[in-house]
Amino acid sequence: MKRLEDKVAIITGAARGIGFSIAEKISEHGATSVIIDLDKKAVDTAVQQIDDIGNRAIGFTADVTNSEEIASIFKEIHKEFGKIDILINNAGITKDGLLMKMKESDWDAVINVNLKGTFICTQKVSRYMLKNRSGIIVNIASVIGLMGNAGQANYAASKGGIIALTKSSAKEFASRNIRVNAVAPGFIQTEMTDKLPQEIIDNYSAAIPLSRMGTATDVANLCVFLASDEAGYITGQTIQVDGGLIM
Repeated sequence: MKRLEDKVAIITGAARGIGFSIAEKISEHGATSVIIDLDKKAVDTAVQQIDDIGNRAIGFTADVTNSEEIASIFKEIHKEFGKIDILINNAGITKDGLLMKMKESDWDAVINVNLKGTFICTQKVSRYMLKNRSGIIVNIASVIGLMGNAGQANYAASKGGIIALTKSSAKEFASRNIRVNAVAPGFIQTEMTDKLPQEIIDNYSAAIPLSRMGTATDVANLCVFLASDEAGYITGQTIQVDGGLIM
């Protein structure tokens, strides 16, 4: 069953990792995936991979912290398709370090990309969704935004901010039939975690009741559900995909 037939979905930070899995899974369910990322070569590769399996994707190179750039791209997407049905705010970075030693530039960079970028994309897409009286926004948060983590004060603050932004925008947009939810992944297997020593992976897994890391597909499956009509009575929620790590 294709849950998102003929929908137009924008996914930020989608050239690789969790973002790409979301774009791939959304396209499998009948939507056109619009991939936005910083790296043009990676964007082109991601679009080609989705096209190669017979699904539809297009790509744009952009910085989510650039308000004018995002507004221009969203305008172009709306002009081509006549609508924007779904926005997945996935773009994010980390610049870890202990709070007492953290550079202000590292704090600013993470807050700007993760939180401000989510705000900008939400604000710019809202004009089309509000006018259409319909839309779905899914923000990719993190369990770190719920529980905190030593050495990640900037990342935790940005993801906690996304959770709060999710609730506020859900309340503002609900009267226009726009649903806004957040997904909070836990320890997910990606290219980055593949580089970790096995001992660290085993230690993380031991703290998870399901005793394993999650996959990018686990996150993508939830995004598809939240973007579908089956989740029509769900808004303002933060749903964890963490194997029971923080229950």
